[in-house]
Amino acid sequence: MAALIEDTYAEAFRSIYVEFMITARDRCWVEHAVRAVTGNASSTILCDCEAGLDRYVGPGGDTSVITPDGRPGAIVQLHLPRFVKNRAAALERAALVRISQNVLTCPTAACFNLIDAETYYKLGRKIAFFGDGFQQRVERYGRRLWWIPTLGGEFVLDRRFGYADGLMGGNLWYFGETVDAALDAAAAGVAAIEPIDGVITTFPGGVAGSGSKAGSRYSFSIASTYEKFCPALRENPEAKSELPDGVNSVMEIIMNGRDQGAIERATRAAILASQNHPGLLRISAGNYGGRLGKNQIHLREVLQQQI
Repeated sequence: MAALIEDTYAEAFRSIYVEFMITARDRCWVEHAVRAVTGNASSTILCDCEAGLDRYVGPGGDTSVITPDGRPGAIVQLHLPRFVKNRAAALERAALVRISQNVLTCPTAACFNLIDAETYYKLGRKIAFFGDGFQQRVERYGRRLWWIPTLGGEFVLDRRFGYADGLMGGNLWYFGETVDAALDAAAAGVAAIEPIDGVITTFPGGVAGSGSKAGSRYSFSIASTYEKFCPALRENPEAKSELPDGVNSVMEIIMNGRDQGAIERATRAAILASQNHPGLLRISAGNYGGRLGKNQIHLREVLQQQI
């Protein structure tokens, strides 16, 4: 029996983001770079950005995308909400730190910008100072790059990295009879999202087991556990539980992407891949009545779309 798809919507909000491609000698070293550059970036509640893998490209990945150097590659996005103070400078800092410390340092890696925009960061020049005067401007693959000599050989990256408007906060909630049912269904949803162009999931394995609400009773915290949906608080009158009968675990997928269309495609793919999972009772989404963001992804509507 298929899970109930609630007549509700996910509430997304605007972001700014950078998008770049990492290539390396083989898929193994691409994966090492991806894991490093997207680490500690699940949520901007306490992280410097939200980062994740879009998809693997080139040899061994999505072969419709040709990497500049013909090697295996991966596309990565870093997002910050538009409501963050000094967001452009903060995103530049996050990209500078992550590319210089986690891509430059990865054996055989190279890094290429994927956003051509009037708004950009001169990240290549800043990272090139690591060359200590031996760095050079070069042209390869029809691109203007910085070349940095390294102990392992060399590191090249684009001179400019553009940034653009994106979207954060698309989400799906999985209500299961058991922890295993909720988690396995959510994992199936994440697997369906992985090949979708332009979307990332930022939490461990793409799933948040500690979905939060905005605000807290503590003044120093901007988010806290969503007590109304915690199974362990079902009988606690202070929690005012709204948990459906029979639900003993709730898992959440959170999606960021280039635009609403990309998140809608990912939402549809995830629902279709997971709605018949044993023990999954319903699929829902989180929203705050429009107080957090103006972009609404209606679950039942996206299922009707021919995407």
